[in-house]
Amino acid sequence: MLSYSEWKHVFKLDPAKAISDEDLEHICESGTDAVVVGGSDGVTLDNTLNLLARVRRFPVACALEISNIEAVTPGFDCYLVPTVLNAGDARWITGLHQEALKEMGPALEQEKVLAEGYCILNPDAKAAALTEAKTEQTDEDIEAYAAMADRLFHLPIFYIEYSGTYGDVRMVQEARKALQEARLFYGGGIRSKEQAAEMAAYADTIVVGDIVYEDIKKAIQTVKAVRP
Repeated sequence: MLSYSEWKHVFKLDPAKAISDEDLEHICESGTDAVVVGGSDGVTLDNTLNLLARVRRFPVACALEISNIEAVTPGFDCYLVPTVLNAGDARWITGLHQEALKEMGPALEQEKVLAEGYCILNPDAKAAALTEAKTEQTDEDIEAYAAMADRLFHLPIFYIEYSGTYGDVRMVQEARKALQEARLFYGGGIRSKEQAAEMAAYADTIVVGDIVYEDIKKAIQTVKAVRP
């Protein structure tokens, strides 16, 4: 299985949303580099374990993006810990992470835990409301956030998240300019192979989510755009 540093395409599946066995098989055998399990609300230990067990039937990397401490469980290939750099509520920058490591740290293999420096830029997203994200950012702001994540905090991933809506390619371009070591993830509103290709021209990794539950054929086409 590829390391996160080699991922070009990722499907993000929400354990709180229903997906048929047939559609899940299509996702896991699509050629995507990984399946990330995560969501903003309704994530529980039970539905996380259920989705993990179903994905594990296929030879694809499976990561957990932690949003609920109670849903953290062993068995994933890696654990992605978002720190929302533009959050208005400081708990989403360091507070909840300290609580998570205090409670779950000894149970997790530390080499499998990766921090993601998030910038949430869709003001209508659930994640934006939850974290009180300051979504009005200029090109210069994004470049500075990217540099901060990369060179000041040495985070392995810088993640531009539009969560449900297709974002501004210019913001991804600005982040690309500033990064030297961190891998650039983009997620939000990718619903076609054309959008997948456009964002993949600048982001190292694109994350595709909502279209999985809307049109499975279009979802699979996003893989072909990145890994023809």
